[in-house]
Amino acid sequence: MNQYVTGAVIRQMREKNKMTQIQFAEKIGVSDKTVSKWETAKGYPDITLLEPIAKAFNISVTELISGNTVFNENVSANMLRSKFYVCPVCKNVIHTMGEAAISCHGIQLMPLEAEETDERHMIFIERVEDEYYVRIDHSMTKDHYISFMAAASSDDMQFVKLYPESSAEARFKIRGVRKIFFYCNRDGLFMIDPIKGIDDKESGYDDSVERRELEKTADMLF
Repeated sequence: MNQYVTGAVIRQMREKNKMTQIQFAEKIGVSDKTVSKWETAKGYPDITLLEPIAKAFNISVTELISGNTVFNENVSANMLRSKFYVCPVCKNVIHTMGEAAISCHGIQLMPLEAEETDERHMIFIERVEDEYYVRIDHSMTKDHYISFMAAASSDDMQFVKLYPESSAEARFKIRGVRKIFFYCNRDGLFMIDPIKGIDDKESGYDDSVERRELEKTADMLF
């Protein structure tokens, strides 16, 4: 166990639930002086009390220990608000539609923050009938590669796992896609609006020599 519940978390959750120290103490069977000691960092609750404490706050023990409260607001979750977690040890990828307390290999994982694509992660997006063909101009070595791509609409998530020494490309059904995500194992999570990826030919991968040669060949054939 890498983390343990702190007094600061207990106080935050107690106040959030509008309980006094006495009320909280009565719920879990200790004295209010004991609760005060926890909240002033003069002691820790015994491990046998973690479940009663979590129950008093209506959360899980995992949430209590992590300090990350998961609110029950995921019933109408929007896929565009999706969160991605990647384990740095086993590379496991976890996707959620809302807040969650996620751990892997004993590590408390935090949701990745998506950045806008940059010159080191050029992306080419082409519309082919009812699909987006997505290609990333990126190395795919064993040490540096794109781990996955995902396309999100408000009610759907399409996910493609990628591997070293393969191609950094994928196809997604267009059907309302608003965001395309991809993850670089060294530089993290990136995101782009697919329409911007198609239209931004001056600075995007679309304007490369290879792309212009393909367009020239297509014009000759058709």
